[in-house]
Amino acid sequence: MKRIVFLSFLSIFSFLVTFSDVIIPQKHVMALPLSTNSRWIVDENGQRVKLACVNWVSHLEVMVAEGLSKQPMDAIAKRIVSMGFNCVRLTWPVFLVTNDTLGSLTVRQSLQNLGLLESISGIQANNPSIIDLPLLNVYQAVVSSLGDNNVMVILDNHVSKPGWCCSNSDGNGFFGDQYFDPAQWITGLTRMASMFNGVPNVVGMSLRNELRGPKQNVNDWYSYMQKGAEAVHSANPDVIVILSGLNYDKDLSFLRSRPVDLTFSGKTVFEVHWYGFTDGQAWKNGNSNQVCGRVVDNMMRISGFLLDQGWPLFVSEFGVDQRGTNVNDNRYLGCFLGVAAELDFDWALWTLVGSYYLRQGVIGMNEYYGVLNWNWRETRNSTFLQQISALQSPFRGPGVSKAHLHKVIFHPSTGLCVLRKSMLEPLRLGPCTESEAWNYTPQKILSVKGTYFCLQTDDLAKPAKLGIICTDSNSKWEAISDSKMHLSSKAPNGTAVCLDIGFNNTIVTSNCKCLSKDNTCDPESQWFKLVNSTRSSTMTKPSSLISSILNFPARDFLWKFSGSVSLV
Repeated sequence: MKRIVFLSFLSIFSFLVTFSDVIIPQKHVMALPLSTNSRWIVDENGQRVKLACVNWVSHLEVMVAEGLSKQPMDAIAKRIVSMGFNCVRLTWPVFLVTNDTLGSLTVRQSLQNLGLLESISGIQANNPSIIDLPLLNVYQAVVSSLGDNNVMVILDNHVSKPGWCCSNSDGNGFFGDQYFDPAQWITGLTRMASMFNGVPNVVGMSLRNELRGPKQNVNDWYSYMQKGAEAVHSANPDVIVILSGLNYDKDLSFLRSRPVDLTFSGKTVFEVHWYGFTDGQAWKNGNSNQVCGRVVDNMMRISGFLLDQGWPLFVSEFGVDQRGTNVNDNRYLGCFLGVAAELDFDWALWTLVGSYYLRQGVIGMNEYYGVLNWNWRETRNSTFLQQISALQSPFRGPGVSKAHLHKVIFHPSTGLCVLRKSMLEPLRLGPCTESEAWNYTPQKILSVKGTYFCLQTDDLAKPAKLGIICTDSNSKWEAISDSKMHLSSKAPNGTAVCLDIGFNNTIVTSNCKCLSKDNTCDPESQWFKLVNSTRSSTMTKPSSLISSILNFPARDFLWKFSGSVSLV
């Protein structure tokens, strides 16, 4: 009889979860131009716009956006949208707009000068309308095509002299270097800002990529970057102005005690770059948890603190070898994605490019960091796109208050979140758009928001479960390890366990692994991040009747005879 009553309760609860009202968030339509509100980038209506960008290279010797010999311009723009990006960081060299001889070259002439006859044939086949246009007009055409597909554009001054970036000795690194004349740079910024004044999808300008080299110093940074920012704003007050740091755009620590002094406000964003190789081979040679903790602490010290100070931080370059064979990159990525979800910053992936016309003397070089393959037709790694998909929408910020503040449990290595389909099924990973709203209490209890149910561990290698007696040690969860991404509890027998992924993406508990020292161990199946969110779920939500059922005397019956509601 007890079992019949218990199952009847579960059947009613499952029915309510499955057939209640569905909450579907409405797609936000941006009102350009953009500005800033504390640490957020917002539209004209004050609603957050999260930049989820991809870098499209247009600063190499050819000075034409890469890939136009492989695919039609519009097809590339549509592919960008289909992969979930809303923005392109489009690179350009100063000489394109300050050297009339270069800027007036046609695409055909630029390619002929470099002996790229195959690329000429490719552009004639895929983009015949641009082959005899001046280079600057083609840059404008790319921006226009992106605009036709509702893709925002950040104009990124990558270098002065066209060519691959970057080294300490390439003459492009810092103000006063061989090719980096500050006056010429400001002229270039002014011309580009003026050229795209009134072009609505050009929403920002990045002043300079990866300042570096022996001449770099803080005083010159303030002097010239402030002048560059004022020049851009004067020529085009609609765009946000993006300032990079020192040491290959890793270091903005000097801003902690000395903010920029600009005549305008509400338009300033700072950018930073963060790759696996930023820290050499530390990820490959060290313990992933310990390296993650150390690297994140350093990032917050030299750039991430700006978010706490109320400035938007745009991670304008991150990326990995899309082949999935680079151990250093693979370990870095899980850590990066966890932090990117937690901090919910704006970002731009390096890179869209599948192959180059000419890079570092190599014709048709394959770009293994590119999301598109060599022919620009297919994606190189669909699993990677799944990993970043949850980060392409904001978790929180102005106008994202579709639900009360809650936590989602994000799993970086899959890009999915913990969710429940019904009370009769185990917890699984699934799309973060369908995630449960969780509450994490000061007592370290993870409960489903608005219910009596909390996350509990059972025994090793068994699915995690939801229970309604939440005072025992198996209901308390703590983020452990240096990475702060292992969620650990104690099994009923006192064994320390961590959340893990089992068969078919079910949520199980296992022995905690790779916590320290071992540099051969991969902890990523056990990496979870508790992320603040105010976005609503698209999955069916339980009706308020559930609370009434839980207050029914049968609740006492359940406590007495079951102690928990197991999801197996």
